[in-house]
Formats: sequence, C-alpha cells, structure tokens
Amino acid sequence: MTVPAVLLLLGFVTAVAAPRLLARASWPDREPVVALWAWQCVVAAVILCCALSMTLSAAAAWQAVRGHVFAPAPRAVVEAYALTPTGPWAAATAVSLACAGLWSGAMLVREVVRARRRRRARRAELRSRVPLLPGERPGRLVVLEGERPDAWFLSGATPQLVVTTAALRRLKGRQLDAVRAHEQGHAQARHDWLLHASGALANGFPQVPVFAAFRDEMHRLVELAADDMASRRFGRLTTALALVELNEDRGVFGRTPTPDGHLSQRVDRLLTPPNRLPPAHRLRLTALATLVPVIPVLIALVPGLHALS
Repeated sequence: MTVPAVLLLLGFVTAVAAPRLLARASWPDREPVVALWAWQCVVAAVILCCALSMTLSAAAAWQAVRGHVFAPAPRAVVEAYALTPTGPWAAATAVSLACAGLWSGAMLVREVVRARRRRRARRAELRSRVPLLPGERPGRLVVLEGERPDAWFLSGATPQLVVTTAALRRLKGRQLDAVRAHEQGHAQARHDWLLHASGALANGFPQVPVFAAFRDEMHRLVELAADDMASRRFGRLTTALALVELNEDRGVFGRTPTPDGHLSQRVDRLLTPPNRLPPAHRLRLTALATLVPVIPVLIALVPGLHALS
C-alpha cells in the first residue's frame, strides 16, 4: 500500500504548491497560452494521482480487481507492489476516490448540458429577433438591435458573431475586425471546453482550492490569449480601443472594483505590452509543464519496472 499513499501525497502537494508557484510567477501574463497548458497539466497530474491511487487501492482490497489490473504481468511484478489488504483502508480509499471520479463526470455532464441549453435559448432568441427571410441561410455576422454595446460569439454548426447596433455605432475602423478575431480565437482554441471542465471541478469540489484557482485562471487566461490573437492581426491599440468602446458604459474602468475589473488590466496590458519570453524559454516551460502529469505515472510504474530489471 506504499505506492497508493505516495500518489495521494504527491497529488496533495501538487494541488497546494503548483497554484502558489504559478501565482507568484510573472510569466503567465506574458505567455497566456503556455500558462493555460501549465494549469491543465497541474490539474491532470492531481487527477492522475487520484486515479492511479484508486486503481492500486482497489487492487489491494479485492482479488478480482487485482487479477484484471495485473492480468498480463509476471508474478514478480505483482509481488513488488505488496498489494496486501491493510484493514478497511484500501477499500475505503478506492471507493471514496471512485465516487469522487463519478461526481466529477456528473458535474462535467451538467456543465455541458447547461451550456448547450443556454446556447439553444440564445439561438432561439436570435431567430425571434432577427428572423431569416425565406431561403436565406444564417450568416457569420448577425446585427442585433440593442442600446447596449455588446458582441459575442455563438458556437455551433454555423458559428456566428453577434453584434448589437450600439456596438456598431461605437466600433470604428478595424475595431470590429479585432472583436471578430478575439471571438474567433476563443472558438479555434476551444476555450469553451476549458471553461466547462474548470467550472465542473470547481462546482463539484468547492472545498478544493486548486480547482477554484483553476476556474478563475481559465476565465482570465483565455481572454488574454484571445486578446493576443486579435492584437497580432489588427494591432494592440485597435484591440484595446475596441475593448474600451464595448465596455466603457459598464463602469469597469472606474476606481470602484467591479466583477469585470480585469478588463482595465487587459486594456493596460494591450497598451503597454510585456516582453514575450524567448522561444527557447517558452519551450522549456512547456516541456516542464508536460512532465508534471508524467511523474505520477512513473511513480506508479517504478515497483514493476524495478522487479523486471
């Protein structure tokens, strides 16, 4: 039972230490795409630690499970893991972690179902407010009557950028193109799935700080990544001005904190862009993040590899 305990301890240390290290680092705002990958690797490592610990605990508790998990393995490999039942702890650990996994899956399904329901409701509202003419096909740009400047991307079989008339009156020059590039960046990178997964974990386990931090950082970093994609095509000043024009009337740029206070930080970042990391540095960070979820797998395989050597 040593390996399952070590995996649980590693998962706990990763869940506590990794978010603090990422919060103290200065490079995530400079390289949001790399930071997105790093956060995914951290959460994947925590989940892998729990999944592997559950599997080995179940193998220690029940002979039938052990037979399936180690079916093709030599006897020496099975003996190397020392999977002997130690009271009720092995079964309790396996059942608890299995329930947590099922709960996570249920939360993810709920998030996806809710998102699809909201998307269908928005499309129905859009069809009622902007009906198509006979024989007309849905276009990629939909202009919606509205007094509030707003723009959003509606994903689906026919992705559409919805822009209100108030936004069109405010957006000048290539600012509308920058807004479109920003929303297309979300769609191309499938940021919606990151938001679904992070929201499911945070809502399913509200007492686990790493999942709450994962959700908050996903909401922030996907916007920075989309801002960068738009600014590379249409310029940082154009993208910043588009953000200001769309959000100026919402009071997000004043001194009083608001839920959308990060918008002022995004505009500042576009106007005074931080220096990007050198390509070699980005590659090292990406490789280091990729190794994080590999460590639990190596720890789980160490006894078996040692027995075979």
